[in-house]
Amino acid sequence: MASAAEQLAANLNFDAFRKATELHKRIWFTIWAMIIYRLGTFIPIPGIDPVAFQQAFQGQAQGILGMFNMFSGGAVERMAIFALNVMPYISASIIVQLLGTVYPPWEKLRKEGGEAGRKTLNQYTRYLTVALAIVQSFFIAAGMVQSPGLVETPGPFFIISTVVTLTGGTMFLMWLGEQITSRGVGNGISLIIFAGIVAVLPQYIFQALELTRTGSMAAGSLLLIAVLVVGVTVAIVFMERSQRRLLVQYPKRQVGNRMFGGDTSFLPLKINTSGVIPPIFASSLLLLPATAMAAFATADLPEWLQWLPVAVGQLQHGQPLFMVLYGLLIVFFCFFYTSVVFNPEDTAENLRKYGGFLPGIRPGKRTAEYLDFVLTRLTVIGAAYITAVCLLPEALISMTGAQFYLGGTSLLIVVSVTMDTVAQIQSHLLAHQYEGLIKKSKLRGRGR
Repeated sequence: MASAAEQLAANLNFDAFRKATELHKRIWFTIWAMIIYRLGTFIPIPGIDPVAFQQAFQGQAQGILGMFNMFSGGAVERMAIFALNVMPYISASIIVQLLGTVYPPWEKLRKEGGEAGRKTLNQYTRYLTVALAIVQSFFIAAGMVQSPGLVETPGPFFIISTVVTLTGGTMFLMWLGEQITSRGVGNGISLIIFAGIVAVLPQYIFQALELTRTGSMAAGSLLLIAVLVVGVTVAIVFMERSQRRLLVQYPKRQVGNRMFGGDTSFLPLKINTSGVIPPIFASSLLLLPATAMAAFATADLPEWLQWLPVAVGQLQHGQPLFMVLYGLLIVFFCFFYTSVVFNPEDTAENLRKYGGFLPGIRPGKRTAEYLDFVLTRLTVIGAAYITAVCLLPEALISMTGAQFYLGGTSLLIVVSVTMDTVAQIQSHLLAHQYEGLIKKSKLRGRGR
């Protein structure tokens, strides 16, 4: 039998959406924020030759820069003010969360600080974002100065202006993402990455069709890629909605002559608890060494650093080293982020506090051990699924010789963020209907 919430969700229709004026404001705010973001991806930084830079970029488009060009909505290709996108913020979040598990003062803030501790860690993340953005933008500016023809007037002033512009663009996007999360619909940072991918998808699709028309890519390869895209999309939807439900029982209790309690509920554990965070975190970490090495790739390096250009060549789209590092980072962040968002000991303690228990499992420590046992095995399946989704399409594209970047990471982000945003819209509609029911019940009681 369906629950009350499920019955209410089944009754959602266009009329309910039309009456939810607060939801309309949130959706419009999100749309205007995305428009502002897209406009910023077309404003180049001052002092560069856009035509020369685009020609130089084409030689690196199949590497890791192609991935980040897609994530940034083409801003890297145009060297726009939003070229760094939100990657420094994501890298800073990774570092703060890692230190939050091993550095005692930050671990205490994370576990015992409550809302104040969370705000303090968020402030540290912002400071670290500024530092990482400055470092990355400096390497980018230094690399462009060393490449002849890209900069109109190379010199210290160009480096300083580029660092200020790119760092300011990242800070604006970080602020914009936080505003979307609080005043719009969905997760702001994820939506910014989602908007960048969706914006360049038509370009890559047209490019694939053009390659097939000119004979650069076989029609069978294009058909195989299209079938794989559909299959991966179906697999993502199926896995993201899959969950393991653990039965939770509550004992009966007698109050006077009446019996209360004895209810049952479910504790849902998703197969992919970490969502799209692992591939985004892995991509962000791979950008840090790639940015530094690309800056020194054309410089006269000492003999003991001659391996840097070779390493840059290996961090290319479809190369074995890139795929191995990418896969290992995805698996690591699947387990790490799952341990951050779900604590079996806290969950077991909350169940014990409210009188709930898992059938056949003693409350307390045994329940925590069982939850950890189940969650670990679910995370193994989830990590294998995310790794396969992100790497198998890349391997196929590399084998077919496709000269464009459209991997499983992009599909995973697009599908997952879409599902999450739709779920939040449904939550707002449910809250609106509950508010309407409460107001009606108050009016009826007042009339009586």
